[in-house]
Amino acid sequence: MYQSFYTASVGAAQYTNGLGITANNLSNINNYGYKSKRASFADLIEYNLNDSEEAQTDLHSGVGTRIVRTSMSFEVGAFQPTGSQLDYAITRRNTFFVLQDPETGDVTYSRNGHFHRAEQEDGFYLMTDSGKYVLDVNGERIRAESENGQGTQENPQEIALVTFENPSRLMSVGFNEYVPSDENAAAIPVQERALVGATLESSDTDMAEEFTHVIEYQRAFSFAARMITTSDEIVSTINTLRS
Repeated sequence: MYQSFYTASVGAAQYTNGLGITANNLSNINNYGYKSKRASFADLIEYNLNDSEEAQTDLHSGVGTRIVRTSMSFEVGAFQPTGSQLDYAITRRNTFFVLQDPETGDVTYSRNGHFHRAEQEDGFYLMTDSGKYVLDVNGERIRAESENGQGTQENPQEIALVTFENPSRLMSVGFNEYVPSDENAAAIPVQERALVGATLESSDTDMAEEFTHVIEYQRAFSFAARMITTSDEIVSTINTLRS
């Protein structure tokens, strides 16, 4: 009987996490370059009820479900013209801009090409809304003394693009930025120029799909909550009969 409390509570907690993922996708629906996350659920231990492990039976029992992974797809999304010469969209899948934190020097990767000219102590640089430097193909910070953010004619610079052999190893760190989750997921420079200027890539969040997930998770949560309530009523009844 007490197993039912555990099974239901685990399920309720996991579907709450699923709602959190969906809420995050919806809150980023207007953020450029955002890639929505997908929660994959799997059953915990499942076994044949009152029978051997090898038996073929319709009576099964389990101990709940859990989110086994959260995946993202880095396909090319819809393009939106902006008219700004400092906006860029990447036309190649699984490809990213290279960004650098001005304080720590840490490097992150993003598909959000909404850049601007930012004044620093030693001049103007191409930077992101989150305050990160945009790096060039030589790993240097891009000076933005000219209007197009690509450097002066005397010192031309190109925005660096990189890809990953296994993008599933990328981990989100906020602000639509990612870092490799392990040392084996090294960035690979992209030689082809795969940029469109004065354009941004829209979020790939599908509102209809996300609201479908909301309904699914809410119903699953309500079933788990009802299971807890029913189990509590049964235990209360048994305890009353014993007294």
